[in-house]
Amino acid sequence: MQAKRTRKTLTASLKTVAAAVACATASFAAHAAAAPSEIKIGTLYASSGPFAVASQGQFEGVKFWADQVNKNGGLFVKAYNKKIPVKIVAYDDQSSTATATTLYNQLITQDKVDVLVADFGSVLTSVAVPLAAEHHMLLIDPTGSGANFFTQKTNYLADVSIPSSTVWPIPLANFLIKQGIKRVAIVYDANDFDASQAETMKAQLTKGGVAPVFYKSVPTTESNYNVLLHTAKAANPQALLEFGYPPNDIAFLRSLSQSGLHFDMTFTIFPGQLLTLLKKNVGVKSLAYTYTYPTPPLVKYDKVTYGMNTADFVSAFNAAEKKDPNFLDASGYNTGIVVQKMLEDAPKFTQLDFHQALMDMSDKTTTLLGLFKINENGAQLGQPFPVAQLVPNAKGDDLSVNVVYPDDHATSKPVYPAPKQ
Repeated sequence: MQAKRTRKTLTASLKTVAAAVACATASFAAHAAAAPSEIKIGTLYASSGPFAVASQGQFEGVKFWADQVNKNGGLFVKAYNKKIPVKIVAYDDQSSTATATTLYNQLITQDKVDVLVADFGSVLTSVAVPLAAEHHMLLIDPTGSGANFFTQKTNYLADVSIPSSTVWPIPLANFLIKQGIKRVAIVYDANDFDASQAETMKAQLTKGGVAPVFYKSVPTTESNYNVLLHTAKAANPQALLEFGYPPNDIAFLRSLSQSGLHFDMTFTIFPGQLLTLLKKNVGVKSLAYTYTYPTPPLVKYDKVTYGMNTADFVSAFNAAEKKDPNFLDASGYNTGIVVQKMLEDAPKFTQLDFHQALMDMSDKTTTLLGLFKINENGAQLGQPFPVAQLVPNAKGDDLSVNVVYPDDHATSKPVYPAPKQ
């Protein structure tokens, strides 16, 4: 009787083991079969409108990354334990938030992309943030840095290639205070990207005992700064700061050049990102001795833990695209390699696992743009911009980008007050 009971127990145990093995085998087979033939990266770009130049640069960088990946047989996806090619699914939003809303929704609900990447900048990213959260889709945000995106904890947003705009002006404010500049005029666009910088600047200056003597917002569509410049000049500032998008910087610097006015220090944002564009549309003379935030590749990161370093990226991009990359090209490529590492590390192919992989990378990964570090609200904190001055060469036909702050990154002393041109 005892032998029979033992045999029955053994038989039952073997059946249980066999069933478990069969189940595991079936699960593994189903898992392997579920591997997609391609990883669909959904994104938008603008072929026209005020964000077109920056947007297309970012898009070119993403495409460059995808081409590099696919030349090597695709990217490794840990969830499927294999390399899978990348496919970019992209639509033209024409710099319109209304169009972008429709197209982001199409990428999520109809194209069912695996990874969602926002278009350039805070304005075109703003409509994607709530959509992604509604559909429980992680939004990979290359350059949308508006402060209101990052007010609460989320699993569905990650700013990957540019600092949150609230931290951008901190080195600049510290530079102004260090220089002993007491009278500051601030002009900014009435959008979250620029307004958050203006508010941070105002707060940081106030902490340092400096109250702005002129503080004025303008529409993002502003194209004529003549009256505003004269009004600002009447406040007798030692420094004039303009926070805008590329078309605003161009219009502002043109108006300043034509006005005959002179300020001891002038700052704009985008010469440090799109220097070639600004030189073409404003001219070297109008940019001479102005200040900006210098960005890669104007500043370089040699030691990286993932992807190409800045110099290698410049060389590879130039060889492939037959032109030198700007910051937006670099930010697009950086977006791609962040996605690549995310998929290499995520144990399961789910949006929450993607997000956790990014959190695990945070503060441990350095790319061509510097340290990758995000907080639980999705804000990028690891890539602060220094302050640089654009100084003309001896012939006056080109500019060097001289980092003047912080001191441990400085390549030159500032020329202050700026010479009259």
